Amino acid sequence: MWSVIQASGWPIWPLLLASILAVAIIIERAWTLRRKRINPPGLLDSVLEELRRGASPLELAQRLEGHSPLGRVLAAGLRNYGSSREVMKEAIEDAGRVVAHELERYLTALGTIAAISPLLGLLGTIVGMIEIFASQSAAGANPQQLAHGISVALNTTGLGLIIAIPATIFWRHFRAYVDSLVIEMEQEAVRLVEVAHGERAGVGA
Repeated sequence: MWSVIQASGWPIWPLLLASILAVAIIIERAWTLRRKRINPPGLLDSVLEELRRGASPLELAQRLEGHSPLGRVLAAGLRNYGSSREVMKEAIEDAGRVVAHELERYLTALGTIAAISPLLGLLGTIVGMIEIFASQSAAGANPQQLAHGISVALNTTGLGLIIAIPATIFWRHFRAYVDSLVIEMEQEAVRLVEVAHGERAGVGA
């Protein structure tokens, strides 16, 4: 492996850095965006049950604030539980935008890595081609310089594609996954608003 890196020259170092960053982001997002952590199952039902039993919406909001991203969205609604439907929905939407932004953390960086990796590979190809042409002289080609130029051109191009393909796949997967999580939170928040304004029965009602 080290011999391949040495043969590829300096253009491979930005690609190696990009690959490390991409792997770190993928692992971090896969761990952070677990569905049970973002939208704990049964959370809204337990909140509605406590409200039915006479629990204070403000006390529930304080407990839910640090529980989970869904808890933060529901807490925004509970803090405005006695307000009009429009005010309650606006508070939930504001909290939802903040939560959605946090769920998308690092995804822009991952998408950037997916986009620039082939370009970095192309840069390595150009550098390799320059070395190949530089190896030509009136006395003939320099075999060592010619071989080095070919290594730089091929290795960096291949590594750029190896990085870009999985990075693009995971970037698109995480974007779609975050969208599905946000939709789930919106549906739960709508249920809370409807229960608060008597448009839907709560748990056990």
